[in-house]
Amino acid sequence: MFTIPAITWTFTAVLLLSGGYHLLHAARSHQFTDRVNESLHGFMNVLMVAMLWNLASSTMLAQIAVLTGAALWFVIQAVARPEFKILCAGRQGRLKCVYHSITMAGAAFMVAMMAPSSSAGHGPVPASTNVPHGHHAMAPADQTQAAQGAADSGTSHLPDLALLLTALFGVAAVVFLVLLLRGRTTKARTRNQVIPWHFGRTEHGLQALGAAAMALMFATMTA
Repeated sequence: MFTIPAITWTFTAVLLLSGGYHLLHAARSHQFTDRVNESLHGFMNVLMVAMLWNLASSTMLAQIAVLTGAALWFVIQAVARPEFKILCAGRQGRLKCVYHSITMAGAAFMVAMMAPSSSAGHGPVPASTNVPHGHHAMAPADQTQAAQGAADSGTSHLPDLALLLTALFGVAAVVFLVLLLRGRTTKARTRNQVIPWHFGRTEHGLQALGAAAMALMFATMTA
C-alpha cells in the first residue's frame, strides 16, 4: 500500500503497539465482554498490519466476515437495554460502541477494497455457432465491453466512500487528541486526587493514532 518503507514501518509500529495494548487489556480483564471487545480491537490491528505488508490475502473472506461480525457485535452493545450493565452503559459508553462499530466496518471495507478485482469481463468469451446474426444479437466483443462497464459502474463509488471514511477518521483523530489534551488539563487541576488518568491518557493517545492511521490508509485508496 505504501511505497516508502519508513512510512510502512511507522504505521506497522503504531498498529502493533495499539494491538498489543488491547490484547494486554483483554488478558487482564475479568469481564467477558471486555475481553471480547479488546480482543477484537487487537485482531483488527493485526489485520491492518497484514494489509500493509500484503499478507494473508488468501483469507480475505474470513477477515471480512469476522470484522463484519465485530461491527454487528458493537452495534448490539450500543442499542442494548440499560438493564444489561455488562454491555455499553450510559451515553458515553454507547457512543464509544458506535465508533468501534464504525471502525470495524471500516476495516472490513478496507479489506474488501484490497481484494483482487473480479475477472468478470476479462476472460475469454466462448464462441457460439447458434447465435443468430440479426440486429438483436450481441457480438462477443460487445458482451465483454458491457460486462466490463457493469463492473466499473459497481465499483465507481468506492473511492467516494473511502474519501468519506478518510474525513470521518480524521475528525475522530482530532477529537481523541482534544480529549487527550483536556485530560492533561484535568490532571493539572486535580494533582492531589487519585484518578485513573494514566489509563485514559494512554487510551486516548492510541485511539488518536489509530484513527489517524485509518484516515491515512483510506486516503491512499481515494485515487
